[in-house]
Amino acid sequence: MDARLRIDLLGRVSIRTMAGREVRLLGRHAQALVTLLALTRRPRTREAIAADLWPDSTAISTGPLRQALYQLRHAFAAAGADPDDLLEADTESLGLRPNAVAALDVDAFECCTDDPDCGPERAIALYRGDLAEGLGHDCFCAERERLADRFEDALATVAAARLADGDVHRARLAAEQLVIRDPLREEAHAVLIAVHGLVGTRSQVVRQYRRVSEILARELAEVPLPETDATYRLALSRAVQRSRARADLMDAPPRRPMAVMSR
Repeated sequence: MDARLRIDLLGRVSIRTMAGREVRLLGRHAQALVTLLALTRRPRTREAIAADLWPDSTAISTGPLRQALYQLRHAFAAAGADPDDLLEADTESLGLRPNAVAALDVDAFECCTDDPDCGPERAIALYRGDLAEGLGHDCFCAERERLADRFEDALATVAAARLADGDVHRARLAAEQLVIRDPLREEAHAVLIAVHGLVGTRSQVVRQYRRVSEILARELAEVPLPETDATYRLALSRAVQRSRARADLMDAPPRRPMAVMSR
């Protein structure tokens, strides 16, 4: 049986064998350990691993790490995989064996963001959530932020591309998601301003522009970029033009019904 692993770390930590059997990690210690081992991909000293994961622990070699390793080995065995085929361990060091990981979603996501042929739409589909959601260990913070930045850059590209293609609804969804994640992403606000200009009201255009202006002033002591101002003016113009077109229809005289010709 192929005991190699498919590991998903974006969002909830999830592991399956190549045979499709789930490796159920019941404890957070085990989830944190396998996350660190999968990201590192090389044996490290047990002291270094324990210090990364549990820096405040007073029992580095015999406390949380021993518990996590026991849980991890038990989970591998329960999924039908020999732990010794996956783990490279001795009294001093610990790591996953070089061929233990068949697929890692973090690698797939990063490769996609680097490959123009893959594209940002595919990249955001691969990003199921931030790295190891639910694990609050400080050692994951830098990598979590780096991957999140890549995702948000892809999301900004997708929002602008959808808008350019006339996919207004999905452009709005992408821009709103980006603004929720990072209110300082001015380009996402600009997409929303443009969307309101195309299908919304003048008040929505003004409200979105005020929102980004207030955020930039409060957080950066800056004003919107010239491109954002230009988008705002165009959106206002479009909203007003639609209003005038509706008014013209309301003012137009009713059409007379066509006379029915008698035979």
